[in-house]
Amino acid sequence: MKSSFLGFFNSLVVSLPSSKALTFNWNYGSMLGMVLGFQILTGTLLAFYYTDDGVSAFGSVQYIMYEVNFGWVFRIFHSNGASLFFIFLYLHIFKGLFFCSYRLKGVWLSGVTILLLVMMEAFMGYVLVWAQMSFWASVVITSLLSVIPIWGVSIVTWIWGGFTVSSSTLKFFFVVHFLVPWGLLLIVLVHLLMLHVTGSTSKLYCHGDYDKICFYPEFWAKDALNFVVWFIFFVFVFLYPFILGDPEMFIEADPMASPAHIVPEWYFLYAYAILRAIPNKVVGVVAMFASQMVLFSFLFINNYASVLSKSSKFLVFMLLFTLILLSWLGQCLVEEPFVSLSLIFSCAYFMIFFVLFLVFFLTKFIFK
Repeated sequence: MKSSFLGFFNSLVVSLPSSKALTFNWNYGSMLGMVLGFQILTGTLLAFYYTDDGVSAFGSVQYIMYEVNFGWVFRIFHSNGASLFFIFLYLHIFKGLFFCSYRLKGVWLSGVTILLLVMMEAFMGYVLVWAQMSFWASVVITSLLSVIPIWGVSIVTWIWGGFTVSSSTLKFFFVVHFLVPWGLLLIVLVHLLMLHVTGSTSKLYCHGDYDKICFYPEFWAKDALNFVVWFIFFVFVFLYPFILGDPEMFIEADPMASPAHIVPEWYFLYAYAILRAIPNKVVGVVAMFASQMVLFSFLFINNYASVLSKSSKFLVFMLLFTLILLSWLGQCLVEEPFVSLSLIFSCAYFMIFFVLFLVFFLTKFIFK
């Protein structure tokens, strides 16, 4: 048993054949693994002292901050760790888009699934604080499920545990928030196993066997530079622990008075901008979910003849620029010109994906 475990570990991170053309852009995946472990550890420690009740939830967070030994450390680590996770998650996805990693279909499918689960996990963790902004964000987001035909209202009522967001909703979110990371670990393992079956892409846009070296010791040394990022993260957390949050997160949830301007966390702003850009609720919700689900459509690309790296990189840069603008628009007030700009860049977001598919479709026949 011991030897088989060591053999499995050896095949994962020691003798694994890896392209010698991997750059620091391939550190994002290992950093995500570190952050996931970090979040599970800090989250488990916080769960010992958290109370999943609408009356006591906000007070239990304050208890962790002021009374539990080093509770404030684990709380600010966990809340800022979510932002660190999304930073590297988005970098990892854009690295995959830049280097056409979606040609590794199993790896891409499991990776996008991880993205969706992490977004759900982060939203539920945000609600657990039970502050003004997180409470009303939960009301807005869960209400969107009511657009589902036939069963929509029933699904919302089931999640709420009644006819409004209440203590029952908080218990539901807490249990799911605690369980999902363990499922994430399994999907991450599947992600790694599929990556090791096909081999990674590289800056050469290939994953053949002609430039492979062992993962140890070269890539161990490369991944060790992640500790520089951790040092910067710790310095940032201790100097500016709440700079990425909202002032409304320091006010206990009041079901009778909503904030004047509801804004989600920064990593959801682009999707929120797309939702607000469309006046029709159903179309807006469909567009918001489509902005995530469109990543699955890359599984239908079967072009291995030419990836046209220059045009692809230009389009991905345009996509990145569009997402940054949408994120900025997502935190602006719902008024002109921000609403019109959100609609324009939402259309641009989907248009870029359409052009990417058009490029791959045409080159598949040109270079056939």
